[in-house]
Amino acid sequence: MSPTALRRSLLAASAVLVTAGVALAAGTASAGTLSGTLYRDPDTAVARWVAANPGDSRTAMISSRIASQPATRWLSNFNVSTVQSEVSGYVGAAVSAGQVPALTLYGIPNRDCGGASAGGAPDLATYQTWVGNIARGLGGRTTLILLEPDSIALQTCLSAGEITARDQALATATRTLKAAGAKVYLDGGHSAWNAAAEQARRLANAGVADGDGFYTNASNFQSTANETAFGRSVLSALSGRGIAGKRQVIDTSRNGGAAGDWCGDDNTDRRIGRYPTLDTGDANIDAYLWIKPPGEADGCAYAAGSFQPALAASLATNAPNPPTTTPPTTPPTTPPTTPPTTPPTTPPTNPPAGACGATYTTSSSWQGGFQGQVTVKAGGRAINGWSVSWTLASGQSVNQVWGGTLTVTGSTATVRNAAWNGSLQPGATADFGFIASGSAGTPGLTCTA
Repeated sequence: MSPTALRRSLLAASAVLVTAGVALAAGTASAGTLSGTLYRDPDTAVARWVAANPGDSRTAMISSRIASQPATRWLSNFNVSTVQSEVSGYVGAAVSAGQVPALTLYGIPNRDCGGASAGGAPDLATYQTWVGNIARGLGGRTTLILLEPDSIALQTCLSAGEITARDQALATATRTLKAAGAKVYLDGGHSAWNAAAEQARRLANAGVADGDGFYTNASNFQSTANETAFGRSVLSALSGRGIAGKRQVIDTSRNGGAAGDWCGDDNTDRRIGRYPTLDTGDANIDAYLWIKPPGEADGCAYAAGSFQPALAASLATNAPNPPTTTPPTTPPTTPPTTPPTTPPTTPPTNPPAGACGATYTTSSSWQGGFQGQVTVKAGGRAINGWSVSWTLASGQSVNQVWGGTLTVTGSTATVRNAAWNGSLQPGATADFGFIASGSAGTPGLTCTA
């Protein structure tokens, strides 16, 4: 489902392959910032094909080397009304399994510059509504999000004004998803596309400072060694712009063989690469992921995103068997229930028995807007629902809310609990966040249980 035809321009691009000589030091940590086992969805296209074709001569190999492995779930069929429930179900299943889910968001307007994977939202305002619904579906549960493949590396079809608007949309989406508990990585292109300094400039403009880092090689074939060197150069360039502490994710789904041109539909010299893992052994790399599910077409010989067993078998041929792993008996070390947001500037007050209290913090701000976070705390006995109200200052308006449902009457904004966070035991807390226009302040909150 990833952009395809746009990669034809790579052969003519002036980008050069970076070397490790300009890279950051690798560090001494055994892995990046993540730990745990990636979620393997039992209902993927490859899993369904394996189940339906037990007698096919290719089935055993495809099953053991591809269907057995976790790949990211793509949110590419743009549907504002159903995406929240889709995300909630998928992430909930992963958390119940004690595993870490990964989602690839692919709905930006004018995606693929009208190529084989064209589509997405009709406009940026609708796109933000879609992203907000995805955030609500996360429900504060830790999820890896690969935000919009090729949205930053590919800009040839956009005017200067459209590039600025897209950058702002990606920055807003990053903040929205971060506040909902996600680990967010932006499009880093790959080592044979834009130069590292140029890619870092684009990432900075698109708000990578508010995210966790960037991913590279999505749906492409560049070697892990080249991507690692390229990633270190991008990290170095970001550091030179005052953006530190970011990490890289590398798509290794199809980079175990030849590199070459952009399309994998009719090539037999491609192989699956390193198996997906969060145990990277590199402090600069958070994950090796199969962003592009192996066996799904690029769009040159087959429909983009369609599963083709011939492609899967070709990728799996001569590949090593995956390592044997034991499923975790406990959830990942990263707690799935608490979003990684800035803590309130003051702790939630202890409300009286049967009531609730609420505290506010501004988690980020920018010209013309800000992001707020509210923590609700139950009193001395359990509550089965809550609402928080405050008075909007002059010029303020709330544009998006996650973790609750918003109503505005005159200048009074009220957020009521979502279905999943309304019941609180004594002293327990719940969070909701919002993005608003205007200048940030410190509102006086009233909590009602």
